[in-house]
Amino acid sequence: MRTGSTARVESKRVEVAVDGDSVELRYLAAGQTEADESPIVLLHGIGLDAAGVSWKHLLPHLARENQVFAPDLPGHGESDAPDVAYTTDYYRETLQAFLATLDVERVRLVGISMGGALALGHALDSERVERLVLVDSYGLGRDAPWRPGGYGLLRVPGFDQFLSAGFGLNPAAVAGSLAGLTVAASPEFVADVQKSITPGAARALARWQRNEFRASGLQTCYRDRLDELDVPTLLIHGREDPIFPVAWSERAAERIPGARCEIIERCGHWPPREQSEKFNRAVGEFL
Repeated sequence: MRTGSTARVESKRVEVAVDGDSVELRYLAAGQTEADESPIVLLHGIGLDAAGVSWKHLLPHLARENQVFAPDLPGHGESDAPDVAYTTDYYRETLQAFLATLDVERVRLVGISMGGALALGHALDSERVERLVLVDSYGLGRDAPWRPGGYGLLRVPGFDQFLSAGFGLNPAAVAGSLAGLTVAASPEFVADVQKSITPGAARALARWQRNEFRASGLQTCYRDRLDELDVPTLLIHGREDPIFPVAWSERAAERIPGARCEIIERCGHWPPREQSEKFNRAVGEFL
């Protein structure tokens, strides 16, 4: 084990093939891997997120003893924003291409929100995931109370333009948006989101939501496959998450063999930024 000061984080770029097209991804990288260790890959959520938002504090913390990669998914941060149908399958293919291009065979995955669904889906269909951390994860339930309203809004004419305009908001408006997702968003957190969001992220969010939010429920749900998971798994959930019920993670921990669930109090949908010290400690010890 290596110990020492916080590792230096580098910004890198790589070309990957997704759905037959070439896409340039920006990713953050830090740390080194010992011969018997697998790298850690961190997967952010959809929309207001990017690698430098959710993983700003966790990445350098983990990189003191591990090699860590955190990509900006297509449509987010500094990665390409192609004019495609952004779906969970598209992002899962992006993850597979990213791992293959970096020649990562064995991996430890951490995913938040939509990124959790990507990590979980990959772990279910791959024998190369060594450890899995799901943070306020999507993909663990068939429906949520807000889904009918969200389904209706996505079909209102002009909603995409309204959403795109919102992604150019000033810091006060971003703070208002984050207030609906978190218990408390620090000024630093608000500034990081403001710096990272792009019009491409609004388009990716709207198209992904339109594919996922169906009249009958949520499109992606791995609940019935959780007992297939043969990977040490940690689920973390903010007690006051207004998006995905804490019961999703609690129930999943009961179904995944050997899994455990840690609930973080006074925390909403963004534990890595709302309660970074507790979150970093829990993830670091598990990984």
